Amino acid sequence: MERITGHTVLTGLLGSPVSHSISPLMHNESFQQLNLDYVYLAFDVGTENLKTAVEGLKVLGVRGFNCTMPDKNLICEYVDHLSPAAKLIGAANTVVNDNGILTAHNTDGVGYMQAVKDAGFDIIGKKMTLLGAGGAATAICAQAALDGVSAIDVYSIKDQFFDRAINLIDNINATTNCKASLYELPDDTSLRKSLQESAILTNGTSVGMSPNIDNSIINDSSMFHENLIVSDVIYNPAQTKLLKLAKEAGLNTFNGMYMLLYQGAEAFKLWTGQEMPIRIIKEKFFS
Repeated sequence: MERITGHTVLTGLLGSPVSHSISPLMHNESFQQLNLDYVYLAFDVGTENLKTAVEGLKVLGVRGFNCTMPDKNLICEYVDHLSPAAKLIGAANTVVNDNGILTAHNTDGVGYMQAVKDAGFDIIGKKMTLLGAGGAATAICAQAALDGVSAIDVYSIKDQFFDRAINLIDNINATTNCKASLYELPDDTSLRKSLQESAILTNGTSVGMSPNIDNSIINDSSMFHENLIVSDVIYNPAQTKLLKLAKEAGLNTFNGMYMLLYQGAEAFKLWTGQEMPIRIIKEKFFS
């Protein structure tokens, strides 16, 4: 739509920081392409104000919203229902409002696994090393296990997400054929061994995200092997310090742009009941 009307439906993004996000461009272009009277806005809301923001959006009749870091775990406490994926993971990135009833979903894992395929890689039946145990990382971990990745070694600092990650690992081992393990960072010896056995390394943390672009959990390229794929959920900057290190070592890399695209497409469908025009959005914002 070219203008706001009295019937315009509100959707948006909650997180901090969010000013860098291309989600508003992606969703608003999709609304316009499909002639939907919707709008998508970004709101800088951290965990300290999340409850108030959610209550306000509910009162305003928002159709739904995305959550990004650092709100993905805490949002689960402020909704009425959790989808099976959100419940398993303990984190959500998409909320749907059905007449005042809020349901939280997690589309991050689906988005990431589609991004792997889009980048031209097949990791099914292979091992993954995953950095982080927050919202995005646990979503990737769960979906990768469900999709058939053979083993996942998760490395995390012992933060507020660590105990929840223990439960996720236990659930994965109990309900899938994937062998999942959790290790506490820093543990360079174990991490080096895991990387040598893995087909892919995934940074599922915010370490290296703008404006802290000089940070990386791994700073030694000798930990990599020549066939390792290195990926990052971060897309700003487009090349994190980790990806730069991997690229300089001659490895295949990809960032979080297509994960963002495909998780967004899932959210779009949940809110509107229609498919996002993926081809147009990819050409316009992701090429």
